[in-house]
Amino acid sequence: MAKVGVYVCHCGSNIAGVIDVEAVRDFAATLPDVVIARKDLFMCSDSGQEMVKQDVRDGLVDRVVVAACTPRTHEPIFRAAIEKAGLNKYLFEMANIRDQASWVHGHDHEGATEKAKKVVASAVAKARYLESLEDKYVDVTDAALVIGGGIGGISAALELANMGHKTYLVEKQPSIGGVMAQLDKTFPTNDCSACILTPMMVEAYNHPNIETMTYSEVDDVSGYIGNFTVKVRQKQTYVDWAKCTGCGDCATKCPAKTPDEFNAGLSERRAAFIMFPQAVPKKAVIDMAHCLNCAGREIGTIPKVNAKTGKQILAPCEKVCPANAIDRSIAHDPKGAIKEIEVGSIVVATGYKVMEKEWFKEMAPSSPNVITALQLERLISATGPTEGKLLRPSDHQKPKTLTFVSCMGSRDKKFHTYCSRFCCMYMIKQARLLKEKYPDLVINMHFIDVRTAGKDYDEYYTGARNMGINFFKGKVGGLEMLPEDKLRVLAYDMESATNIEYESDLVILATAVELPEDATSLAQKLGLQFCGSKFFRELHPKLGPVETSTEGLFLAGCCQGPKDIPDTVSQAKGAAAAAAVPLAQGKVKIEPIISEVRTEVCSGCGICVPLCPYKAISMREFGGELRAHIEISACKGCGVCTSACPSAAIVLHGYEEDQIFAQIAALTA
Repeated sequence: MAKVGVYVCHCGSNIAGVIDVEAVRDFAATLPDVVIARKDLFMCSDSGQEMVKQDVRDGLVDRVVVAACTPRTHEPIFRAAIEKAGLNKYLFEMANIRDQASWVHGHDHEGATEKAKKVVASAVAKARYLESLEDKYVDVTDAALVIGGGIGGISAALELANMGHKTYLVEKQPSIGGVMAQLDKTFPTNDCSACILTPMMVEAYNHPNIETMTYSEVDDVSGYIGNFTVKVRQKQTYVDWAKCTGCGDCATKCPAKTPDEFNAGLSERRAAFIMFPQAVPKKAVIDMAHCLNCAGREIGTIPKVNAKTGKQILAPCEKVCPANAIDRSIAHDPKGAIKEIEVGSIVVATGYKVMEKEWFKEMAPSSPNVITALQLERLISATGPTEGKLLRPSDHQKPKTLTFVSCMGSRDKKFHTYCSRFCCMYMIKQARLLKEKYPDLVINMHFIDVRTAGKDYDEYYTGARNMGINFFKGKVGGLEMLPEDKLRVLAYDMESATNIEYESDLVILATAVELPEDATSLAQKLGLQFCGSKFFRELHPKLGPVETSTEGLFLAGCCQGPKDIPDTVSQAKGAAAAAAVPLAQGKVKIEPIISEVRTEVCSGCGICVPLCPYKAISMREFGGELRAHIEISACKGCGVCTSACPSAAIVLHGYEEDQIFAQIAALTA
């Protein structure tokens, strides 16, 4: 017969402010096999845990039920306590009377108390049937994958590599660097972005423990923590990177033009191009979607011969390349090549994109003089389309009046209700840089309110006001296009309670931060979830900010939510540290609360295989017939297969039939 101990927590007033804890304790004492029922102000405190441990040591109880907070955060505390006292940690059950009773029935004290009794009765009923389980361990591949080569990915990769772990850094663009490579300066110190970033890019690329895979994307992920198998598709460059010296001659001769993504569409690049001057690696790529196949030189064709000269007729890019790195006679596979790698943990640092101006019809998006803040960043950069000169896109003339509009797509029920966090600061940065360079420039900034929460950030904002930059509290209602490519700004100033109308030469929209379009595809491959704001969901917003629901998978940077460079680097280092733990240990613990197939009962129908969200189930041959097999290292104990099995052949340890029916009986009694 089981000897169950029940311990009810006041949790200050979180529970006791709504629930009659004394009544719940007295009720628990009447339940079958309950030999002890106690209460404490804070069960998770040292005194509360010691109470439980002492009862276990004295042999008074061999099953423990704690009625307190959510098991998501508190269950590990009590499992560790009873294990230290000498009891198997799986002979424990938690009754969540805070989240499931006091918090949701705060105005009904009597009803909340009665529900708490039911929850406790259910936990006790299950505890009576609990059995000892043992943890299992699997070996770990000592290598890590970092997806995304921006400042977050580079920081995480360097951290892992410096710990001595082999690290693969995968970036979908031809160069690492991410959005930070597009920036001119960084706030609040106005440091040159490239001066900070480029040395890190070079260090990562040359690090002996980092294998940088640019122009590559994750194609498929299988396996589990410690043993992931990842297929990386290395996209076709149509240039032999082993020979390419990065001279850029091919780009100067290529006649095909297309909008330059690095310059946010403000200029054109060639079909043969190097991403930007400080690119790492500095290698050329031929964009076949815009290639003109000059001289009839399609990929995989033998060049024609000039009848007069007897020489081969080559495409300009082939002809000019001094390293012979471009050979269009080779039948390159447009799908690229797949490289399979084995890693123990994965860090996702895929960054963000900004909304395009076309979403905001009231802001005259058809005007070339309405641009996004990222486009302005390229305009004022020395490597940008105007070599750092502030010129209007419409006529390349210097503007006299600039207007900044905040929160375009952020804090907006039509688009995104969240704040994009760093928009206020980068607008102030851009305004300050321009005011320093062009003192006669009139700069007007429209904010819902200014958000400058960060070290030295508010001082930076105050400095901008002192420079003569105009700040208006209130939204911009819209823009009107005027002759000579000017714009009329229609706004409201809350401080003076008046409408504002004025002409502006250039309008800059601080558009919202959001995940790139391919995020959904990547989430499906990795098993990631999305939060309400459509960023990747972390395991816990406070206690697990870098972990995810998939063990061995970690998040860093803006893919988890908007954040500035210092916060991105901090989170990247935290994600790297967490990802390094299983690599350093060499093995990883697998909890025994998993599903197991009773092969003698399994009919081999295979219904469970596609239902498993963790791809832990496959069909294998047993005694000459196919039967379901569950890879215990991949199983997370969700129970989907158990509930779907028509033969009742799958047992979920820790949630077995007698335990579940006992809980149901207790709840319906």
